[in-house]
Amino acid sequence: MTSAVIVGSGPNGLAAAVTLAAEGVDVTVLESADTPGGGVRSGEATLPGLVHDECSGFHPFAVESVFSRRFDLAEAGLRWAWPDVQYAHPLDGGRGAAAVRSVEETAASLGADARSYRRMYGPLTERFDRIADEFLQPLAHVPSHPIALARFGLYAPLPAGLLARRFRTEEARALWGGVAAHNFRPMSGLLSSAIGAALATAAHRFGWPVAVGGSAAIADAMITLLEKSGGRVETGIHVSSIDELPRADIVMLDTSPRSAARILGDRLGRRTSKAYRRFQHGTAAFQVALAVEDGIPWSYEPARRAGTVHLSGTFAETAAAERATAGGEMPDRPFVLLGQQYLADPSRSQGSLHPVDAYAHVPSGYTGDATELVLRQIERFAPGVRDHVRAMRVRTTAQIARDNPNYVGGDIITGEKTPVQTLVGPRLALNPYGTGVPGVFLCSAAAPPGPGAHGLVGHHAARTALRRLR
Repeated sequence: MTSAVIVGSGPNGLAAAVTLAAEGVDVTVLESADTPGGGVRSGEATLPGLVHDECSGFHPFAVESVFSRRFDLAEAGLRWAWPDVQYAHPLDGGRGAAAVRSVEETAASLGADARSYRRMYGPLTERFDRIADEFLQPLAHVPSHPIALARFGLYAPLPAGLLARRFRTEEARALWGGVAAHNFRPMSGLLSSAIGAALATAAHRFGWPVAVGGSAAIADAMITLLEKSGGRVETGIHVSSIDELPRADIVMLDTSPRSAARILGDRLGRRTSKAYRRFQHGTAAFQVALAVEDGIPWSYEPARRAGTVHLSGTFAETAAAERATAGGEMPDRPFVLLGQQYLADPSRSQGSLHPVDAYAHVPSGYTGDATELVLRQIERFAPGVRDHVRAMRVRTTAQIARDNPNYVGGDIITGEKTPVQTLVGPRLALNPYGTGVPGVFLCSAAAPPGPGAHGLVGHHAARTALRRLR
């Protein structure tokens, strides 16, 4: 019987495992932590009964993809829930902008920019099923929907700062800046619009859903499918060398490229080893988990109904904060992404106590304490919020990297999204998953199509491994 060993149980490692097991492969997943899931773990970070997501909280690309169409996670117990407002961006003075599922309704709220917003996102949303299938796979492929992909290509390569000029109002520019900041890079770089355009369009087509019960439910559902096919997950096992692994026909590494180079050692070709070890990690995250009584009293009312709230002020302020953090400087007003998952999934709360997760963008390997800066950004747009906080837990960049070694220096998107790394991953090759070592493949978010708890890197890597085997 064909066998496979997968190192790492993040969503990509588990997706690879499920894909291989469905083809009759005997699969074993090895996880160094005591709990599987990687970036989709959840827990009671603040108070008993309050469910916080440790990293990934919203999953627009996990709802509808080649992987989710192939494997029925709902049958394995996974349920999705959506907030009323997908994301909001407050401004000073109780102003702001918000994105809801309807393009028309979102556009209508933007005043003078209604037509411009509608013209950009209307056609993208109509074609987004085909567009997403195209860009959520390796670059080297023959497009099945070239016209739809070309439409997305009008915006994706542009610097986010340049695309912001299509909007005239401060509200519309701020809304765009907040979603573009998910790229974790300066707004002046090429391709810095790609992630923002994809996420903003996904908000209209798929929404930004949460997994009911916490993001850990995604891992639980995949493990259920894996076990039904005879596979298994073993936790508490640290792998430092490929020689420690049991004999297998396929080895999949859901690890950072640097860890892959260390595990493979001298078996890895010189050029690949050099590329893996030089793989760039960028801007990091600093997490503040809060237990909030009666929710956050946002001055901008739609933020009280938003699953995600971007806190960075105007587009100019967002761009300045991202430029500073990328350059190694901690800004006084960092970009803060705040998740209110409980609005979509009340089961995460306990009565009037609600879990809130805030992430500040900070320089890679930042050793300071950004807690007060995060709280100030929240209080800036929600005066009096500190009176609602009943408990708090902080995770520094070092703690984030310790909890998940793929997040080098606190980089939760597993690699800086430079144009080259965005398109090809850790090395230039027709097959971004092959390591050059026979039977060994990289399947982490460092490879295309990149970060996001969609499992598509693992799915594509596993299909590549099966083709090579046959």
